Amino acid sequence: MAAPESECCGSDGYRDLRGVRVELDPGAARVGGGEGFAVSFWLYLSSSARPSSVILHQITAGDDNKLPFLALGEGNKLLLFPLMRLHRETPGPASSYPWTDTTNLSSTSQCPLEKWFHIGCEVTENVLRLHVDGSLTAEAPVCSLFDGPDRQDDANQVSLVGSDGKLEGYIYNIEVSSVLGTVKEKYTKNPPFKLSIDYSCSDGIEEGDDGIWSIVGGKASCRRNFILEVVLTNAFGEPAKDKEVVASLVYADDGTVVAKSRDDSEPPLLITCEGLEYAAISRPLQIIRGRALFKLKISQLSSKCDNKLFRIQFSTLHMQRYPFLEAYSKLIRCISRSRTIRPLGPGKRASSATADETDLLNNGQGFVSADKVNGREHSLCLHTPMFSNIEGGIVKVVEAHKMVSQNKNARKVVVSKEAQNVMGTDSSTSNYDSFDSGSSWSGSDGDDGIETFSDAVVFRYCLDSTYDRSKFLRGAAPTVHKDDLVKLADQVSLYSGCSHHRNQILMSKRLLREGADTWNMISKNNERALWSSAIPEIITKFTNIAHSVSRGLLEQDLEVLRGIAGCGEDIGRDEFDRLWYWLYPVAVSLSREKIKKLWDCTTPRWIEGLITIEEAENALRSSRELLKEPGTFVLRFPTTRSWPHPDAGSLVVTYIGSVNSIHHRLLSLDSSDASAENLQDLLLQEPELSQLGRVDRLPTAIRR
Repeated sequence: MAAPESECCGSDGYRDLRGVRVELDPGAARVGGGEGFAVSFWLYLSSSARPSSVILHQITAGDDNKLPFLALGEGNKLLLFPLMRLHRETPGPASSYPWTDTTNLSSTSQCPLEKWFHIGCEVTENVLRLHVDGSLTAEAPVCSLFDGPDRQDDANQVSLVGSDGKLEGYIYNIEVSSVLGTVKEKYTKNPPFKLSIDYSCSDGIEEGDDGIWSIVGGKASCRRNFILEVVLTNAFGEPAKDKEVVASLVYADDGTVVAKSRDDSEPPLLITCEGLEYAAISRPLQIIRGRALFKLKISQLSSKCDNKLFRIQFSTLHMQRYPFLEAYSKLIRCISRSRTIRPLGPGKRASSATADETDLLNNGQGFVSADKVNGREHSLCLHTPMFSNIEGGIVKVVEAHKMVSQNKNARKVVVSKEAQNVMGTDSSTSNYDSFDSGSSWSGSDGDDGIETFSDAVVFRYCLDSTYDRSKFLRGAAPTVHKDDLVKLADQVSLYSGCSHHRNQILMSKRLLREGADTWNMISKNNERALWSSAIPEIITKFTNIAHSVSRGLLEQDLEVLRGIAGCGEDIGRDEFDRLWYWLYPVAVSLSREKIKKLWDCTTPRWIEGLITIEEAENALRSSRELLKEPGTFVLRFPTTRSWPHPDAGSLVVTYIGSVNSIHHRLLSLDSSDASAENLQDLLLQEPELSQLGRVDRLPTAIRR
């Protein structure tokens, strides 16, 4: 018989290639005239892997010769070799790359790098089989070394040993089984994990033409929040559970941790939790539905560290350190003053909003759609440029600033100290602050009020991050008159070139008021509340705002909301606010009559609703390897867009394109009839979908 099935790894199942050793019994493959054994494992190869690298060697006791058993051949394709002591075609000691004179079995596709994939090697006296990700990719006959069944030499065992250091890689859960045909079962059982960063969720970051991030850091009065989201999923894209991830600041050149300077009492990297700042290294975050959202600040400046570049390193706690359980951000240059100003992009002159529009949005009848997104989601909404060209973008900004300055009759109001701190008295002087150093929340004419939304405030809002915009609106919206909110919305829409900023500003009053009321109902004046007690109030508020009677929130929807909040069994105010800032714009969108019809329709289900991007992509697969028919689509709300992001509450179509790949596009429905009868026409405005042919080639939306 073959060597019994055995676990050959450490307690966590991961093993460096250089430490792998497993015993095989060639004699077992000759018992019964063709029985054999299977070796199966998950493999992770570094980006430095090159053809000619041997993954597993085969050796025998007392023999110093290492012969290849599994290697990388031309084009990084897997090569499986006959087994010594069993097959006549075993490679000789002098065999070397490219092994053209040696019998081997080659896979049909290139091995992925820095990604887990599964390998299964079945060995019998007469056949070799190679499986990749549970599928048989190659099979070839081989000749037995023995002529008859009476030739038994079971004492000569063969050992498989890992790379001798020339190849950096890792093996997970390597097993030897005496039962053939179990490779696919091994593939589906207990897959390994990988940590990564979802850059589509980042915020508060400016990226230069050289690809280096610029982040405003330094002293407390200057530094700004930036947001990064990490994802921990297994090889099938399924989220991890009960894991924690911690962030630290490291030097980009050698990966060493940035130390606290002698003249600085603060840690180099800070994390904001429950409104308070802590040393990031001391506050790991729990992975919720495979994700953890980090709100970070950097106190150490590149200029104080020999102008070195940084990275944010994320790593899992309570697990051994491996490259696949660590994730590194892009290169970071931490600066003390301004971030790079990008030229104004194409935009359109927004029509003036009215107080009636504010009432409409605040009463749950408005609809928020989007015309620009970051990362993987792109818009279908086209706008007419406000300016003839975007060359000399700073000059255009100044010209627009002068236009605003001509308004001498600005309304006077008093706003909260928080809003003043966000937009007017931040001591970090930036380029866009310098347009009018005397125009801010502080006023300059000695009146008993404060000048509302000066030109500097408007432009800073246009250029700031989503986090800073929300902080400003939280302080300003509850205290200003709705007419002033309308003026701010119009000005921001005009000078940002994006009319959807206006909708987010107009809904802010009611969003904040109803959010506070809902939290008071949930918490009963306590700092935290049980998630189970929050669910009924959240469902009630969602139903009231969306005016949806026939379709509410299912258990799956609530799990997505809990993932957005980042909470566990209980929820705090900060976590509730994260949930509310995402859910309210979605509910407002659904309150629009024709969008509501799509939401309420469940046969077919046009809008999947509260699902993550991973769930949408999985729904478009008929199996883990195969996609459904081109043109199949899912409509969803992007979980990475929250108020006051201009895309908050927008619909995204996730679909299979003509080249059998998955795409994500934002739909702008503000100028279209969004009824179910013509939604397919709207989808076909997307070039990739329009190439698929007639409208009736689009299947109905996939059901949950």
